[in-house]
Amino acid sequence: MNLLRIALKSARFRRTSLLLTIFTIAISVTLLLGVDKIRKESKSSLLNTVSQTDLIVGARSSPTNLLLYSVFRIGNATNNVTWDTYQDIASQDEVAWTIPISLGDSHRGFRVMGTNTDYFDFYQYGEKRSLVVGEGERFAEVYDTVLGADVANELGYSIGDQITIAHGLVSADFAEHDDKPFTVVGILDKTGTPVDRTVHVSLAGIEAIHVDWQGGGRSAVELDAEQALLLDLTPEAITAFMVGLENRAQTFRVQRAINDYSDEPMSAILPGATLAEFWRTISTVEQLLFVISGFVLIVGLLGMLTTILSTLNERRREIAVLRSIGARASHVISLILLETLLVVAAGCMAGVALLYGLLAIARPIVARRTGIDLAMTWLDPTQLSILAGVVLGAGLVALIPGIIAYRRSIQDGLALKV
Repeated sequence: MNLLRIALKSARFRRTSLLLTIFTIAISVTLLLGVDKIRKESKSSLLNTVSQTDLIVGARSSPTNLLLYSVFRIGNATNNVTWDTYQDIASQDEVAWTIPISLGDSHRGFRVMGTNTDYFDFYQYGEKRSLVVGEGERFAEVYDTVLGADVANELGYSIGDQITIAHGLVSADFAEHDDKPFTVVGILDKTGTPVDRTVHVSLAGIEAIHVDWQGGGRSAVELDAEQALLLDLTPEAITAFMVGLENRAQTFRVQRAINDYSDEPMSAILPGATLAEFWRTISTVEQLLFVISGFVLIVGLLGMLTTILSTLNERRREIAVLRSIGARASHVISLILLETLLVVAAGCMAGVALLYGLLAIARPIVARRTGIDLAMTWLDPTQLSILAGVVLGAGLVALIPGIIAYRRSIQDGLALKV
């Protein structure tokens, strides 16, 4: 208790420099914990991009490529799946539901996906969260479209607006299906997934805009929107499809059967396992951020060491007096260590408070812009370990000035002029 009183009184006379040190430690702790928080929430968001889907099926390809184009709308399929094959698999007894996916077109930089209404019924993300049409309704007619939240927000669309779809992934005048415009009938709520950046239309709509196209351009015989409706708009092929099974225990058996399908080469992947593998391939970025944060913390601790060392000259008389009245080596070192731990503890508490303050401010903004929910949960074991590591590191750093202070002679301190 005597050491604590001495430490507090000594700190009071050096409060300006110590407050700056506390601020530095607080910033370092906030950055470390913030990176860890964002890393975990981002990983959770990625792994929950699609949930309750047992298999994703597409043309024979690598699991990552199939995942990227079917879920994240990145890249292109190596081939398509014929409609007959899709119907054959969808009709099997083990299959509870399927969601067909047709890709290849775009609208002003956003991918267009053809599907059916099963998409709204069965697609889930996060913790079993279903898609919600926040404005309007699902598509019902051939030329209806439902927009993801980001598409509507960034392009300023509302219910009733008309849009045109471009052939391929790069919008150009010669590739526009401007003779068959789509009407916005619905806008989905924010999900924080690639759904937000997708233009959704029916499979019949995809077929309708391509009935008079051959080899990437319009054929000699052009059909307008009304004429296209008179044709059979059943697709010949789709890009991929998602599968939900009656019994998840059959997942591996159905996956093996699809991979060995004799009529055409296909791949069936488990989205959860493939997402986890995909995260491991991009985790280098999060590790780099964590290393950078660690260096920031080291700089903070070195700054604290510099502050303590710079004040040793001011405290030479104080320490000499303590030693002259019988203070042992352990007392002097304990005093420096105690002061350091008090400063670091204050910095850690300030850092945690700053972190939660920033989370409270940023949470609604991040959720609105990205869909990632920065949960206001208490520190987990990993984050508590980070704080414990900060305190331990500070304790080791404090031993240096403590030993230096003790090794100075009593006469050196008492000879100083007051």
